[in-house]
Amino acid sequence: MSAPNLELNNAAKNYDGLQVLHDVSFAVSPGEVVALVGHNGAGKTTIMKLLLGLIRPTSGSVQVLGHDPAGSNAAQARLGMGFLPETVSFPANMTGQEIMNFYARLKRQDRQDNERLLDMVGLGDAASRRVKTYSKGMRQRLGLAQALIGSPRVLLLDEPTTGLDPTLRRSFYDTIMSLKDQGVTVLLASHALSEMETRVDRIAIMNNGHLMADGSMAELRQRASLPARIRLTTDDGAAGRAAEHLQGADIRHVNGRTVEFDCASEDKMELVRRVTDIGISIEDMEIELPNLDRIYELYQDVEGISS
Repeated sequence: MSAPNLELNNAAKNYDGLQVLHDVSFAVSPGEVVALVGHNGAGKTTIMKLLLGLIRPTSGSVQVLGHDPAGSNAAQARLGMGFLPETVSFPANMTGQEIMNFYARLKRQDRQDNERLLDMVGLGDAASRRVKTYSKGMRQRLGLAQALIGSPRVLLLDEPTTGLDPTLRRSFYDTIMSLKDQGVTVLLASHALSEMETRVDRIAIMNNGHLMADGSMAELRQRASLPARIRLTTDDGAAGRAAEHLQGADIRHVNGRTVEFDCASEDKMELVRRVTDIGISIEDMEIELPNLDRIYELYQDVEGISS
């Protein structure tokens, strides 16, 4: 197994006696996309600053591409990173192309790839326009293009889909999947829980400076032990009779033909079998597994545990 491109090992951070990060440990490998989620003040920004080398941990360690990003070899780490901040700001009177050329010089990279990067984020036709004419979504895409200058091995993205419409969000994640296939490590911080559920390899949930859970959606569902939600559509008027045979389930709603209930995922088929065994015909069945919103809410009510 290859060494991780990003690694925090018991990283903690204090500001004037206030601890904002509590012994956080996780690693992100090449070709892995990880979402960092949590409310404002959960610790996401502190982790981003640690990885960028803007601050040092009070205790523990941080490694980016095998280097301390705030140490003597910080330049080696930074040359391999691309960063998109939450709030993107560029000089209003510069064009998109001029912005890209400026960042290419700053990163000591050739400008010849800038046109391709602007095309990749859908700004090829707007390259010669001044940034002051760009919409918020266009500025966000320009920010992503500059983060990709120099073919970084690590991408840190803070709320990257802010200001993007649904079509551009899909395009953004298509770009992320292409980078993943090239072995790029992606860590993205976001509040957009639903859009990340099927688009990342792992999700790290933060709360009050603690890493509450870290795993794939399947692993988080198993760990959370939240019930599945089942909705059965039965023969006309049979929902009430079906509900009587669903002992052990949490009946949420009964209305004529429809019965809705919560149960442990492993019990769902046995409960459905009970209904069919008494001669009730099931015309339709919907199964809703716990989504990221429900799992996230669970970990916001806990003081702080390790995954």
